[in-house]
Amino acid sequence: MELIFLGTGAGVPSKERNVSAIALSLLQEQNSIWLFDCGEATQHQILHTSLKPRKINKIFITHMHGDHIYGLPGFLSSRSFQGGDTPLTIYGPKGLKQYVETSLALSETHLAYAISFVEVTDQMVIEAGQFQVFVQLLEHGIPCFGYRVVEKDKPGELLVNKLKDRGIEPGPIYQEIKENDHVTIPHIGTIYRKDVLGEPKRGKIISLIGDTRFSKDHIRLAQNADILIHEATFGKDKQNLAHRYFHSTTLEAAQLASESNCKHLILTHISSRYQQETNEQLLQEAREIFPNTELANDFSRFTIT
Repeated sequence: MELIFLGTGAGVPSKERNVSAIALSLLQEQNSIWLFDCGEATQHQILHTSLKPRKINKIFITHMHGDHIYGLPGFLSSRSFQGGDTPLTIYGPKGLKQYVETSLALSETHLAYAISFVEVTDQMVIEAGQFQVFVQLLEHGIPCFGYRVVEKDKPGELLVNKLKDRGIEPGPIYQEIKENDHVTIPHIGTIYRKDVLGEPKRGKIISLIGDTRFSKDHIRLAQNADILIHEATFGKDKQNLAHRYFHSTTLEAAQLASESNCKHLILTHISSRYQQETNEQLLQEAREIFPNTELANDFSRFTIT
């Protein structure tokens, strides 16, 4: 799994940061890519990466502010022109379906694929193959949702010594044993998978907390995450301003990561008032509380190991 930040700015595009969009590459797991938010010019940002729009089959929208959705009509149209013909599902708040369908209808855009819309609600759980996505309402000026992507636990490794002790030598039978509850082998008997597998491997957890005020309620969304992506619109000295506009500071994002027992924090959604030369300052503010913090820039990539 890999995260690719396509836009890391807040509110309006700047020369250094485009507005919100994050791609989660699941090419090895599902041969697909999920997109979280789709701010203006997201399709332009994708051109600077190796991402293929036709591989994006799920889009999760946090809320209906323009810096998170203005890129949707253009992206959907380009996906069709660029050979995308497989279905796509868009998850997001009430009103998203109307926005997309109206934009496409008035521009007379005809897509080569079907779109499904899922209106998300607080505490919803979305099943997606070997993943579950948990939805939680955040504290923003309009309905805004955070997403917790949980990879289901993977089976443990085959205990090869146990199989050899039973007279089962390496070969295709090993894969058969791993894929089935039990396998009967002539002259040996029935092998139960649970008896010859090691401990299950814990699946990865990625929590994405979009525009919001700081709240301890969000610990549930971020608990034990391998990666927490959290907005940090303002520096620590702008806490009153952040609260007034329903946003968070670098310090508040770090506090949530610390209290949630996360492994890694990535800050994004940075106000355009901050330029490149202030990145280190913002990063160090968060690292005072949570040392394992990174500040995302446009086109930053993080592998989830």
